Amino acid sequence: MYIKRRSVISFDLLLEALKDSFVKLAPQTQFRNPVMFVTYLGAIFTTILSFDKPFFFNIQISIWLWFTVLFANFASAIAESRGKAQAASLRKTQKETLTRKIVNGKEITVSALDLKKGDRVACTIGDIIPADGEVVEGIATVDESAITGESAPVIRESGGDRSAVTAGTRVVSDRIVVEVTSERGSSFLDRMISLVEGAKRQKTPNEIALNIVLSSLTIIFLLTVMSVKSFADYSSKEAGQDISHLVTIPVLIALLICLIPTTISSLLSAIGIAGMDRLIQKNVIAKSGRSVEAAGDIDLLILDKTGTITLGNRMATEFLPAPGVDEKNFAQTAQLASLSDETPEGRSIVVLAKNKFNYRGEALHQDGSTRFIPFSAQTKMSGIDFLDEDGRPIRIIRKGAAEAIQQHVESIGGIFPQQLFSAIEPISSKGGTPLLVSDGNQVVGIIHLKDVVKGGIKERFAELRKMGIKTLMVTGDNSLTAGAIAAEAGVDDYVAKATPEMKLARIREEQSKGHLIAMTGDGTNDAPALAQADVGVAMNTGTQASREAGNMVDLDSNPTKLLDIVEVGKQLLMTRGALTTFSIANDVAKYFAIIPALFGSLYAVNGQSGPLNLLNIMALDSPLSAILSAVIFNALIIVALIPLALKGIPFRPQPAAQILRHNLFIYGLGGIIAPFIGIKVIDLIITSIGLA
Repeated sequence: MYIKRRSVISFDLLLEALKDSFVKLAPQTQFRNPVMFVTYLGAIFTTILSFDKPFFFNIQISIWLWFTVLFANFASAIAESRGKAQAASLRKTQKETLTRKIVNGKEITVSALDLKKGDRVACTIGDIIPADGEVVEGIATVDESAITGESAPVIRESGGDRSAVTAGTRVVSDRIVVEVTSERGSSFLDRMISLVEGAKRQKTPNEIALNIVLSSLTIIFLLTVMSVKSFADYSSKEAGQDISHLVTIPVLIALLICLIPTTISSLLSAIGIAGMDRLIQKNVIAKSGRSVEAAGDIDLLILDKTGTITLGNRMATEFLPAPGVDEKNFAQTAQLASLSDETPEGRSIVVLAKNKFNYRGEALHQDGSTRFIPFSAQTKMSGIDFLDEDGRPIRIIRKGAAEAIQQHVESIGGIFPQQLFSAIEPISSKGGTPLLVSDGNQVVGIIHLKDVVKGGIKERFAELRKMGIKTLMVTGDNSLTAGAIAAEAGVDDYVAKATPEMKLARIREEQSKGHLIAMTGDGTNDAPALAQADVGVAMNTGTQASREAGNMVDLDSNPTKLLDIVEVGKQLLMTRGALTTFSIANDVAKYFAIIPALFGSLYAVNGQSGPLNLLNIMALDSPLSAILSAVIFNALIIVALIPLALKGIPFRPQPAAQILRHNLFIYGLGGIIAPFIGIKVIDLIITSIGLA
């Protein structure tokens, strides 16, 4: 994607986020986050009451409560600022251009901003495509580097699965007619900009559910803290002591803010935005945060074979000469027959002969003139004829499918050896494709073409299996070929001779069993399945219908990106879960800091400490320093966790139960221990400099 990569933290980004932190102090912004809104109100009331005694202490409490709100604003602002920086780069591709609109068969020049859905425009060499659309006439190469970052132009043509074009891309050859498929302001690029800015990011169901839990905890702690004043008054009266100078409204507000889950509430938005940002870094645009979360819950991946599991083009892997024919001579004959074959298969035969025997097509000398026979879908053959001085063929070499070569050999008086079928069958049964080569009226050998499985794909499937994710390969190939590829790639199951209807039916069947499905596609016939899948990843090179049906678009059009998307989704869920655990665990330590500070002197006998002072296991210096230390730690921990919220916790392909145990140990136990250390250190610092 043509977006300048930015580090997690940079000076410009920090400065912009700092400004936004103050802008977000507006009440209508704070109200969107119930937990932080309580903190916001607490900061206001504490500021108003800070002029009561002890004045200096109350001022410090109010300042750190405001810092807590600002740090929470800063967390979401810094995540949004990263998106805004990326959106600014995308906006550079949006230009007000003039285009040639076709009206009644004539071309008239209009502004791209005046186009509406259904209009047709003509684009020739050098033209910027003015709007999202479908090519309805012609074929051209298009430079999409402004969108995808890929420098190589791509082919766009009418009537196929590569007919969709995107606003802001440039035609570099030929002429096409494009029918506009988007209204002004709702193009693919417009949606990308709004999504990466994060401004229109809606809360996902999981976020809403978590917010309800956090709000419920806040209400519980609010009621609890409200009862503390009554408990303090009653206990003071019974003990014959006066602790009213400790149990003040500012202190109770500080207690409330320390106990409610401010840490995760302040980071929740940043975690969600950062998850979408990590997808953008992988050149994937998610149309909603819901789809990113769904990717983290996926337990079944449906993948096409061609281009996803395999390289997409069959490659020559082996020369099998006929009995009595030298392999080296056969390789030379096969290369000669393939010099005019411009298909990927034909080029791979030339390359195999070059790599294995150092044959080079330009170095092959033969007496007399030659006539090349290019490959065609009709003949299913390619080859070369060597001619005498009168232009008559004296040597005829052909390469092609078995049926085509059999027909050719018999047409020039040869006899096709039936025993060749016994050599062809093992190749087909292993998922390969046999090509025969004839020299004159004799078949001289077989070329083994193989659909090559991508390197490392088997290991990635094994990692997914560790996470409880199964893989299903869907292909139109026959069962023998599909089975061979499935075994080599290590997928859990496969469907052969699949049609679009079969693919859609299989997705519905698996969903009815409770599975969450992810799949990729690029054609119009993939649109129903993409729309049905929980995570549908459409290729950017695909049709407009497939891009609209999917809830994600891969700008690189790399089907294996589905594996990366699942990892990003799981990392998002793991990060949110880990920081939620850490935040709630924090409250345990804050309880041991503030409660002993407030009530540690109650029921003291003979000048000794009261029973509740036993909870002061941190041995904090004084009640005021304990309360202030807890408030300061509560604010600073938000800043400390921002980089982790943006980057995400390290992802490991492990089962869910193992991940849960790991997170409980690291972030649960760590969430308890860290505040004990942090609050004690802050207590030592503020007492040494006389702040409490």
